[in-house]
Amino acid sequence: MEASDIIIVGLDIGTTKIAAIVGRRNKYGKIEILGSGKTESIGVKRGVVSNIENTVQSIKKAIEEAESKSNVKIDYVNVGIAGQHIKSLQHRGIIIRKNIDDEICQKDVDDLLESMRNLNMSPGEEIIDVIPQEYIVDGEPGIREPVGMLGNSLEANFHIIIGQTTAAKNIFKCVRKSDLDIVDLILEPIASAKAVLSDEEKEAGVALVDIGGGTTDVAIFHDGIIRHTAVIPFGGDVITEDVKEGCSIIKKHAEELKVKFGSALASENKEEEVVAIPGLRGRPPKEITLKNLASIIQARIEEIIEHVYFEIKNSGYENKLIAGIVLTGGGALLKHIAQLTEFMTGMDTRIGYPNEHLAEGTIEELASPTYSTGIGLVIEGFERYDYENQQPANAETHSVEKESPMPKDKSFFQKIQDFFDSDTEDLK
Repeated sequence: MEASDIIIVGLDIGTTKIAAIVGRRNKYGKIEILGSGKTESIGVKRGVVSNIENTVQSIKKAIEEAESKSNVKIDYVNVGIAGQHIKSLQHRGIIIRKNIDDEICQKDVDDLLESMRNLNMSPGEEIIDVIPQEYIVDGEPGIREPVGMLGNSLEANFHIIIGQTTAAKNIFKCVRKSDLDIVDLILEPIASAKAVLSDEEKEAGVALVDIGGGTTDVAIFHDGIIRHTAVIPFGGDVITEDVKEGCSIIKKHAEELKVKFGSALASENKEEEVVAIPGLRGRPPKEITLKNLASIIQARIEEIIEHVYFEIKNSGYENKLIAGIVLTGGGALLKHIAQLTEFMTGMDTRIGYPNEHLAEGTIEELASPTYSTGIGLVIEGFERYDYENQQPANAETHSVEKESPMPKDKSFFQKIQDFFDSDTEDLK
C-alpha cells in the first residue's frame, strides 16, 4: 500500500471544542490536512465527559463537517484523552532471560512492557500507556535499543500513565455511539508535543504546556525521552468565568472580551483604554477598562503558571530544561502570556505552532496552537501505524484496510472494547 493511501483521523474531544482532523502523509513525510470539522463542545467539563448525548451530538457534527470537506468516509479515529484524573509515575521493570546465548529480541522487550501493564492499580484506575525511557542490560544503563544485544537481565525505566477507567469508558461510549471505531486512545499532552516540539528541543530538555479550555496539560522531555506528565484542572474557561464575574457581564461577552482585548500583563495596558459592552434589554452599554480586564486575567494566568512551575520542579528537571517552556493550545494565543511566563519562571518561553510537520498549503487557521492536539493525534497515529508495520511478526498479516491502522498492543484498550462488545445492546 502506498504511504499516501493511508488516511488517519484525529478526534480532539475538548472542553470548549471538538475537532476532527483528517490527514494524509505526502511523499516528503509531511502531513496534508484533507479536511477538518470543529464544533462547540457542550458535554465535556475539564476534559472529562459529563453528558453523553450532548458529546455524541457534537462529535457527529464535527465528523460530518470533516467528511464533507475532505470527501473521506470516516470510520476510524485516534482519540485524545486528558482530564484532571490523569496521573503519571516512574517504575522500573526487569526480566531474567533463560537463554543468555541468544540475542535480545523484540519479544523480550514486549514481555517486559507487558509486565508493566499488569501492575496493580488502585480500584477504578487503569494504566493507559506505558512508555519505555531507557533500557539496562546486565547493569549497563543508558541503552535506547536493546534488540540484538546479548545479556542475562533486561531492565527498563518506564513512564506509566494512569487514568480513571470510567472516564475512558465514557469517551469510548461517546465515540461508539457516534458510529465510529477507536484506533487508539492517546494522551493529549503527548499528541500536542508531537505537533509543536522539535527533536532538538526534546533532546535539550523542554516543558510543553498546553493551555486548553478545561485543563492545562504539562509534558516534560529530556534527552529525547518523556520524563513527566501532569494535568492541571484550570484552563481558558476559568479565565472567562473570572472575567464574567469581575466585569458583571454575560459569558458570551466575557469570552469575546478575553479573545479580542485580553492580555496577561496589566502593566501593558493604559488606564484610558476602554471597551464598551452592549447593555442587556435596552440598558446602557457597560464600559470596561482594558487595564482592569488584564488584571483579572493576569491573576488567573499567574495561578496556572504557578501550578505549571510546581510540576516542573516536582519532576526534578527544573535546571535541565535548556529549551525552556513551549506554550500551546488556545490559551497560548493570549497576548503577553509568554512574557509573563518568562518573568515568573525565569525560563525561555515560546509559543508553539503545529506547522513544522504540516505540508505547504495548509490553511492558516489549522496552523494555530488551538489545533495542536488534533494535528498531534494524526502525527502520533502515523507513527504508531509505522511501528506496527515494521514489526516482522506482522509482515504476513498486514492486509490492512485503508483508514484502519489497528495497533497490536492494547491491553487497557482491549478491556474497554471487550466491556462494550459484551454489552452492545447498551449502545443502541
